[in-house]
Formats: sequence, C-alpha cells, structure tokens
Amino acid sequence: MQIAAIYDIHGNVRALEATLAEIDELDPDLVVVGGDLASGPMPGETLDRLMALGQRAQFIRGNSDREVVAYYDGRPAPGQDDNPFAPVLAWTAQRITRAQRDFLANLREQTVVETESLGQVLFCHGSPRSDEEIVTSATPEHRMRDMLHGVAQEVIVCGHTHMQFERHVHGKRVINAGSVGMPYEGEPGAYWLLLGPTVTFKRTRYDLQSTAQQIRASGFPGAEEFAQENILNSPSASDATAFFEEVAARDS
Repeated sequence: MQIAAIYDIHGNVRALEATLAEIDELDPDLVVVGGDLASGPMPGETLDRLMALGQRAQFIRGNSDREVVAYYDGRPAPGQDDNPFAPVLAWTAQRITRAQRDFLANLREQTVVETESLGQVLFCHGSPRSDEEIVTSATPEHRMRDMLHGVAQEVIVCGHTHMQFERHVHGKRVINAGSVGMPYEGEPGAYWLLLGPTVTFKRTRYDLQSTAQQIRASGFPGAEEFAQENILNSPSASDATAFFEEVAARDS
C-alpha cells in the first residue's frame, strides 16, 4: 500500500494543485490530509479542491482548522482574543461557506492506516496527544517519550512545525511530512511525504511568482509578508527549529 501524506496547506491552493498533480501521476492507494487546511490566502478554493478528493482521501484536523471553526461560530467575539493569528483566522472564517465550515468541524483528530510494509501508521497533526504540540528534529528525548506514552503504533506521522524530519525514539519512528503551503525548509516549494514501501520525502515545484501575485491580490492580512517569506522564500529549518524549541521550552 502506498500513501501520500500532505500537511499544512494553509490556503495555498496553487501549491496544493501542483502537489495533487504529482500525486495523480504516482497514483497512491490513499491520500492522508494532515490538517491546517484553510487558514491562509485562498481558503475557499483550497477547501473546494480538497473536498473534491472524496473517497481517495482521509482527513484529520489541525489546530488552525479548529480555530477557524470557532471564529466562524463567533467564538471569541472580535477584539476579545489575544491570539496573534486572530486577524488571519477571522479573515479565513469570513471566506468559507457553511458547508466548508461543517467539513472542518467534522474532521477527526487522528487516523490509523494499516500498511503491509510499515504496519499500522498513526497520523496526527501536532503530536499523538495534542494538535498543537511542538515536535521538531531537536525536541529532547524526554519530551518525545512523554508525548508517545501509550501509543501502540510504531510509526507516527505528524506535521504542525512545517519541517520534514525523521526520528527514532524508544522504538518509535516519528516522521514529519513537512508543509505543502508554508514550508520552513530554506528552499521554496511544496513539501510532502510518500509512504510505502519505504519513506520518501518529496518536494513539488510550482509557479512561485504567479502564486505570490495571487496572494498579494487576495486581501489576506499580511499578504506581502506571506508572499515574500513563505512563497518566494522559505525560512531555514535551523532557524525555525530554534524558534519552535524556544517556544516549547517556555510553555512546558
């Protein structure tokens, strides 16, 4: 069995379309969409494309999917949230339909897929215990051990931190699929994962210049910054890892 895992699309429909075109050529048995789907510059178009996958795909929820639904439902009220991403979440919520809201609201937190070559694979967004827990290539082993406690599967695929990596910790294989729409890899592109019979990290190229122009015209909050720093360029994995680990240490 072969599985394509695409995570952290963040409303970048152009990156998604290019990735799905490459996936169509490979014709895997299943596509797992790993959360943080819509929060970004082209949310409605992104959700339309994903929902059209139908039975080809299994979906799980990311933290921003949960938050977009809350904003759609009027929680919290405008001006009553100190979330630094509040403008993006509110803007996204205003640009999705009720059907798209319901699709996001009904996403499961995790899914498990049985494979011939890798056994059971657990797909989650942040970690097995939280859709917003930070996991990087530098996460201390004691934190990894705690977050993997009680997990039966030996292979865990996650996202959330937008960087591809693989780690082996206490008999578990933890793999980050990277980000299709907003990577922190040092090189622009759409990053994703192919599972079966081996683990293959993938990067799909797409038209960055036209995507940046579309984002600038979208009205998305911080559109120019998104275009420059997440489309035309990409933060380095080392800088992103240092930032995330500082946040995780502060919050632990």
